[in-house]
Amino acid sequence: MGHLNLPPSKRNPRQWKLLDFVTALFFALVLLFFLLVFTPLGDSMAASGRQTLLLSTSDPKQRHRLVALLEQGHHLQPIEACPADSVDHMPCEDPRRNSQLSREMNFYRERHCPLPDEMPLCLIPPPLGYKIPVQWPESLHKIWHSNMPHNKIADRKGHQGWMKEQGPYFIFPGGGTMFPDGAAPYIEKLGQYIPITGGTIRTALDMGCGVASFGGSLLSEGILTLSFAPRDSHKAQIQFALERGVPAFVLMLGTRRLPFPAFAFDFIHCSRCLIPFTAYNATYFIEVDRLLRPGGYLVISGPPVQWPKQDKEWADLQAVARALCYELIAVDGNTVIWKKPDSCIPNQNEFGIELCDESNDPSYAWYFKLKKCVTKTSSVNGEYSIGTIPKWPDRLITAPSRALVMRNGIDLFNADTRRWARRVAYYKNNLNVKLGTSAVRNVMDMNAFFGGFAAALKSDPVWVMNVVPARKPLTLDVIYDRGLIGVYHDWCEPFSTYPRSYDLIHVAGIESLIKLPGSSKSRCNLVDLMVEIDRMLRPEGTVVIRDSPEVIEKVARMAQAVRWTATINNKEPESHGRENILVATKTFWQLTSSSS
Repeated sequence: MGHLNLPPSKRNPRQWKLLDFVTALFFALVLLFFLLVFTPLGDSMAASGRQTLLLSTSDPKQRHRLVALLEQGHHLQPIEACPADSVDHMPCEDPRRNSQLSREMNFYRERHCPLPDEMPLCLIPPPLGYKIPVQWPESLHKIWHSNMPHNKIADRKGHQGWMKEQGPYFIFPGGGTMFPDGAAPYIEKLGQYIPITGGTIRTALDMGCGVASFGGSLLSEGILTLSFAPRDSHKAQIQFALERGVPAFVLMLGTRRLPFPAFAFDFIHCSRCLIPFTAYNATYFIEVDRLLRPGGYLVISGPPVQWPKQDKEWADLQAVARALCYELIAVDGNTVIWKKPDSCIPNQNEFGIELCDESNDPSYAWYFKLKKCVTKTSSVNGEYSIGTIPKWPDRLITAPSRALVMRNGIDLFNADTRRWARRVAYYKNNLNVKLGTSAVRNVMDMNAFFGGFAAALKSDPVWVMNVVPARKPLTLDVIYDRGLIGVYHDWCEPFSTYPRSYDLIHVAGIESLIKLPGSSKSRCNLVDLMVEIDRMLRPEGTVVIRDSPEVIEKVARMAQAVRWTATINNKEPESHGRENILVATKTFWQLTSSSS
């Protein structure tokens, strides 16, 4: 049979369909190549991929093997570096993970930590071009741009005096949204109504702090302000504050109590912090009340205080304050100032506010859901009130009544104060720890107890973040009573701060931080804790660790794995018990082009 002469379009239809598909695929790949190479899409996709790689769950068995080798000292190579785009990584404040969570009461912006096996076991590198930070007090006014090259705040808030780029620096004129001309005139205005000077007010909390210029300005008045803000669209406001040498902490007021004890702060401040204090039956105002010392001052500037189109919100705010017996000191423009009473039985109110029952411990605040009841202050008999406690600096060395949370607490307090004065002198004079010099500004005490270590640094140009482990006796209230600051934390989880936050990190009894109370069993491992300390520490920063000789020997082996140079020292002659002291320096290493 002869062949039919069909037109080309009728020949082998399946073959032509396949060829069309291959051709289309080829052109699609070419288009994708150009998009990836010549547009920002490629950069963002690559960064997303690296971030996913960093945060993805590695093989748990392989991770456990590596941890075991490190703990036994059999892994002689340094732990590998994390990817280059992880320079600002905070494991418990990761926007990618948290964005999947509920928006209700800002739950998604609170702490949400990965499981231990999901944590990348790698060392956070510094950003390209990182320099040893500008030293205090110059750092209050300028920092290296290359250490955190995030221009978003400068671009958006420069006209309000937050910060500006100037040559190789970011500079900080001291302004804020409600005080664009600088914090100093604003603080002077507050001083007309509040005893800013004279030592009556010592501990302050600045909510939604921006780059913490308000807290930084109060330091010259002898007021120690803990500034906080969430990790949000501004990205690095707390990181800027810490680089400046101002006490700051990543935190969100959402569904849980803030990690502070009751009656901690003499003064609480909100300048356009946009916290809806009267929402959810005034739950957020009630939390502020828990934290504010009787006789303390609450200042709110900005909306809704006499703010256009927010008359109802302003009326509600005043109604809550009246229900809690707060004394209205002044309304000055868009700023309101209240004073908390020594005691109060809530008035009849539309918010349903009642007193908490006796079973409520107002100082328990680690992953503790917010309460819709008011902490009793009448039971403290005025012992914690401003005007009853000594003024600063006398309160630093005066044993507060809350030390009696422990048996023989007053004696323990006094002995602890003397002990740490001896120990800190030994650190400086015999171990060459750079405390008291301009090289050390931001300090953390990971196991603070009564805050004796921080108290011994009173004359040094430092501030100390006193951390009280959540599973140990809750002595953080004593630390605040003596005019110091700190937080509760569980060291089996990462801390809520940016990488490279601290110049010196101190820990007495490091192994106790990972043990079950009253047990020899560990809840987590020392390797992860060492990697976390390394994350928080600045390059060329110092670590001081005290523990038994066996533990210190183990820590020294791990110090090599995290690229520290370490020496083991004998304890000071006056100390009793078996204890050695490791002093280590974090080496200043950077990613090579091949590792990034």
